[in-house]
Amino acid sequence: MRRSILACVSMLLLASAALAQPDMDLLKAMQRINQKIIQQNEASIACILVSRSEHYKQSGVPGKLGGYDKEEMRRILQDKHVSKIELDPLLKKLDLADPSHVPPAFGSGVVIDGEAGLILTNFHVVQDATKIYVRLPGSKGAYADIHAADARSDLAVLKLFQPNFLPMKSIVLGDADKVEQGQFVLTLANPYAAGFRDGKPSASWGIISNIRRRAPQNLKEEERIKPFHLYGTLLQTDARLNLGCSGGALLNLSGEMVGLTTAMAAIHGGDTPGGFALPINTPMRRIIDVLKRGEEVDYGFLGVSLNDAKDAKGQIGVPISAYRGSPALVEGKVRQAGDILLEVNGQPIRDLEDIFLNVGMHLAGSKISLRVRSEGKERLVEVTLAKLLVPGKHIASSLGDRPYLRGMRVDYASLVAQQIRRWEYIPEGVVISDVQANSAADRAALKTGDVITHVNQNPVKTPLAFRQAVAGAAGPLELTVLTTPDDPAIKVTLNK
Repeated sequence: MRRSILACVSMLLLASAALAQPDMDLLKAMQRINQKIIQQNEASIACILVSRSEHYKQSGVPGKLGGYDKEEMRRILQDKHVSKIELDPLLKKLDLADPSHVPPAFGSGVVIDGEAGLILTNFHVVQDATKIYVRLPGSKGAYADIHAADARSDLAVLKLFQPNFLPMKSIVLGDADKVEQGQFVLTLANPYAAGFRDGKPSASWGIISNIRRRAPQNLKEEERIKPFHLYGTLLQTDARLNLGCSGGALLNLSGEMVGLTTAMAAIHGGDTPGGFALPINTPMRRIIDVLKRGEEVDYGFLGVSLNDAKDAKGQIGVPISAYRGSPALVEGKVRQAGDILLEVNGQPIRDLEDIFLNVGMHLAGSKISLRVRSEGKERLVEVTLAKLLVPGKHIASSLGDRPYLRGMRVDYASLVAQQIRRWEYIPEGVVISDVQANSAADRAALKTGDVITHVNQNPVKTPLAFRQAVAGAAGPLELTVLTTPDDPAIKVTLNK
């Protein structure tokens, strides 16, 4: 009965639309816009096929998954005593390029650098992958490595492995900060791996249902190392996003990508109809640029304690105090107790979520402005962020601006203060993050976790300062090193 009523209503609407020619012209104009957006962007949407099988030979390098060699795979399976009856079906199953087989894990991706063969997707799509195959419209496809991945932003960039169809068409990135509630949007993705054979994505249509959601609060900055979508950053849309749509494109009517769609429920206890998208705005573009370079994302750390902060209930201002040695305290910007943080980069701070969002999405080494109230007086100050400790594995194919120098790599010393029961303050220097065996650093008995404060009696407070000091020295180096937070510094001679 209900279906009959709906059918009648639909017929009446169609009839009235046929009589109202201006309305029909408007609908046709909207239809042409949709078709144009799809035609402009569908070549930039990929279907990502993922295997987490342990049968593949592993390279030992995180993210370096490589291609697929059937004969090599046959030898591996034979060595594992796979029976002849099981061998051929298993070989077929493990070859993700075979269009007749859909693996159990799949998602979508977006071309962000067609010249270099780089594909943007969600981190959770490729997490723990042992083999990845990317198929694009026109039945083009290639195996891919994970170029770089970041769990906190839930972003990963894939690099196609020996493709023969480059260049591809890169998608045009828009600005999600200009998106408004009620705005029309389109999505292009591969629900249920619909494009696993020909790579052709499916389209959906809807509006922006909501701009930002908030998650429940915790208090300490160092305890809030969670994905950004738990901070209430997502765009919500009523466009249908099913399994496999994670990593697709959310497009505005100008054909620009304003969000990376995700089928993962991001807000616990929130509404489930429709779907969500990670916003493509200035902070996210900074993160994407780092991943495109194949580097680890270094998130900013202000070094403030929020233990005594209370919910301001919508009023502007949150009580903070600075850690000993933190960027905020060293630069004399924030006191150890009693200051009220009012704004970060002009954005009002009404609760703890505002702090974590407006500070946490900036990168280490970047400058932010704070409006602080101390003893009833307001002042505007600028602070250079240190690095936030983000637990878990990091996938990066490039060492970036922190290569091995004389057998060691260094990082921001702010990391040692965020490790449980290690340092109770942030030392002025850099921390050794890795030491190569049989290197000059290893022979000098330097260890991971040691803090270097001076090179040839010159202070080094950042990895860049350390790199410049070491790279410019030809002979032995005299390092001033802290091995524990309580013992005095020692002098170490580091040969070439």
